[in-house]
Amino acid sequence: MPQPPHDILFRTLADPTRRAIFERLCREGNQTVAALTARAGVSQPAVSKHLRVLKQAGLVRDRHQGRQTHYSAQVDALSPLIDWTKQMTGFWHGRLDALEELLDRMDQ
Repeated sequence: MPQPPHDILFRTLADPTRRAIFERLCREGNQTVAALTARAGVSQPAVSKHLRVLKQAGLVRDRHQGRQTHYSAQVDALSPLIDWTKQMTGFWHGRLDALEELLDRMDQ
């Protein structure tokens, strides 16, 4: 059974190092593996593995330039999370409104 897109994104971004790499790409733009490794606090092979997972989830794109690979964040890939959050917000607003109505009736 295929996983919903938001599940894949939640799982991908659950790792703090992976999330930090994605956030850095969002804030600072394109980065090479070397630049990301310099501030990641983990080895270059570990950064490469994290980037591969982010790429599989559609959260980053790579571009080869000579011997270097540049990575960029694909913020639009977060849309399934945004949609899920909106659905949950609507659900909880409805539930809280119903609770408020119930409490109002109980007070009368």
